[in-house]
Amino acid sequence: MSSAPGAFYFDLASPLAYLAAERVLHELAGSAAAVAEWQPVLARELPRGETFAAFRCEQEREIFRAEIARRAAELELQPVRWPEPFPFDSSLAMRVATYAKSIGRTVPFAQAAFRQAFAGGRSLADPNFVLIAAAACEMHPAAVLRGAELRSVREQLAASTAAAAAAGVVDVPAVRIGERVFHGEHALSDAAAALRGEPIGGRGP
Repeated sequence: MSSAPGAFYFDLASPLAYLAAERVLHELAGSAAAVAEWQPVLARELPRGETFAAFRCEQEREIFRAEIARRAAELELQPVRWPEPFPFDSSLAMRVATYAKSIGRTVPFAQAAFRQAFAGGRSLADPNFVLIAAAACEMHPAAVLRGAELRSVREQLAASTAAAAAAGVVDVPAVRIGERVFHGEHALSDAAAALRGEPIGGRGP
């Protein structure tokens, strides 16, 4: 597990992680040291990771999309635009996020990439849209593509995912504060309360 006192775990394929990413810095404002790192992980490799590929029917899929759109509006975000296809393979984007972490650009890259996907409606399986997100935080396209293919980057992403699972992360989004893990976008309020030493209403899965 990371030596940092806390972490925000995300996968760029997750619209729930997108909502959390738009809240986490504000929600934990004044306690930034407690969530010192944004940690890219592969949700599909977590014990209960949601891939968004198993809706039982069209109605269930539309209910889920409507709830995400409702929550985005509640948070005063841009209207949700769904990438085509969705779900998409986030492997490349997550390797780039891991590379971005190695050069101190995790947060700006992740925010730009999430917005490409769920505000811009662009699949991050397409390298062009990953590169657009990288360019938004001044990451050079050639360096990004080289970095994404490094063996060390692939190994770091796998190791980070395994370490997250060992720390009790079962899905994204999740926030770890010390040894406690809070799952889900709504649980950010619980994580903030825990930081302040206040009673919390729920602890996630």
